[in-house]
Amino acid sequence: MSTDYPDFGLDAAQRRDAVFAHRYEYPGMDGARGELWCYSDALAYAPGSLVRLMISSSVERAELEIARDGAELRVVLQQSLAGLRWQPTPEDCSVIGCGWEAAFEFRIGEDWPSGAYRVSLVAEGRDGAPIRSHHLFIVKPHPGPKPGRILQVAATGTWTAYNTWGGSNHYRGLTGPNRDQYSPTVSVERPWCRGFVVLPADAPRVPLECSPPPGAPLRYPHMEWAYATGHSIKYASAGWASYDSHFMRWAERAGYAVDLVSQHELHYEPELLHDYDCVVMVGHDEYWSWEMRDAIDAYVERGGHVARFAGNFMWQTRLEDGGRRQVCYKYRARAEDPVYRQPDNARTTGSWEAPESGRPGAATFGLNAIDGLYAGWGGCAARGVRGFPVYRPEHWAFRGTDLSYGDLLGADGHAFGYEVDGLPYVIRDGLPEALPEGGAPESLSILALGMSSLIEEPRSHTGIDDRFIGDEEATYVAELRFGDASEESVDRVKRGCGMIVHFTRGAGEVFHAGSCEWVAALLRDDPMVARVTSNVLDRYLAGN
Repeated sequence: MSTDYPDFGLDAAQRRDAVFAHRYEYPGMDGARGELWCYSDALAYAPGSLVRLMISSSVERAELEIARDGAELRVVLQQSLAGLRWQPTPEDCSVIGCGWEAAFEFRIGEDWPSGAYRVSLVAEGRDGAPIRSHHLFIVKPHPGPKPGRILQVAATGTWTAYNTWGGSNHYRGLTGPNRDQYSPTVSVERPWCRGFVVLPADAPRVPLECSPPPGAPLRYPHMEWAYATGHSIKYASAGWASYDSHFMRWAERAGYAVDLVSQHELHYEPELLHDYDCVVMVGHDEYWSWEMRDAIDAYVERGGHVARFAGNFMWQTRLEDGGRRQVCYKYRARAEDPVYRQPDNARTTGSWEAPESGRPGAATFGLNAIDGLYAGWGGCAARGVRGFPVYRPEHWAFRGTDLSYGDLLGADGHAFGYEVDGLPYVIRDGLPEALPEGGAPESLSILALGMSSLIEEPRSHTGIDDRFIGDEEATYVAELRFGDASEESVDRVKRGCGMIVHFTRGAGEVFHAGSCEWVAALLRDDPMVARVTSNVLDRYLAGN
């Protein structure tokens, strides 16, 4: 592994702005050359449904293409659009929605297979160069039993939380008295930010591709690349292009049949899960509602099989206005979420491991975000291993990998990072065992275990102001667990871990590889990760 950070042509001031400046997409940002923006009136549609595209354009004409984005790109609709116009956008559009009128409508074919459908708009800018815009919507499967098919659940709650379009999301924003706070409420009625739908193959991922030498400053190459190329600062943290798409393409190329839904279907149509023997979540999958968890728990209890190749199961959300707005107060939940002040405050939108929730993430998926978190970037295990150290190689998931105790799974494909999930544990006779305080099912077995960190500790040459990650999570977790954020309490929680676990519950079972970057190893053709993935899918599709 190289010791050199990549060079994207930025000077020191630009590199700092790339990380710490509040950058976002907004109407008019491209100036005189013009621009196109688009969103649809829903995240997902049933076959035969009418789709309404809301388009705001500084040019009158554009070419529209819609294609299913799977093992290959399959074009289903092409259309020349005329009469496009610039539409007024509220200043707080990221909170309340853009409110644009429909510019084009079409009906989904009954024969369109379930999946992700990429909307591409191309027009000629005033400078003669092309203007491009991308959107994405999901076509749901037809109802009815689907033996032999996988149901993939797109992490649309996390996409919504990270979407920078309009200025506010669950991380940074234009809300609050000084217009500098993240927003606890965000709308799905706005375009996806640049990089969520389409990315070039060389777009950096969050984990470092280098091992910083002693004395090297903290750097965040993915944000530098985003700054240099005009992509969203959050392109590598969420979205179809960075995460969900890689599993869909890998699985279809490997011969699996895959259907797709958004998380909203788990919330509003949980019965569709029971048409499948295997349900899959992948990538960065951080934000879930109570109802979504109810759907998964009921599915597993009745004999369903969940394969979660994803990390950072962190925050409880609420959906409002028929799912058009997502609410998550996060760190400010106890101070600001009105539900916290109610007698039954279990649905306060903070961490799942908050005592008021009474429902740690491990109760559904076997792992918790607050026991895991960061690995492989910034100042968090930046020189750590990129794979999972294996402890129980005899488990059926590792069949055919030739892995032994102490081997690394996925190191070649960098499967471990950038956020991972874990549990409190103890090592007995060289094997990890989950401790009861983590809330995991008693049947859970820890198969692999790596190290992570909840805090980005400054190195000798680095000041507090140079850290992007910092200690926000560690202080938050310390307050949850011990009631204070003292130095002693933070020290007790700052060491995390990432795990692969398996457990049974009711008539069903769950396999969880708790890492956002598992899909990166599939993208990089890591043979061990591919074999484990196939072992899990094959077992679950067979109903074992």
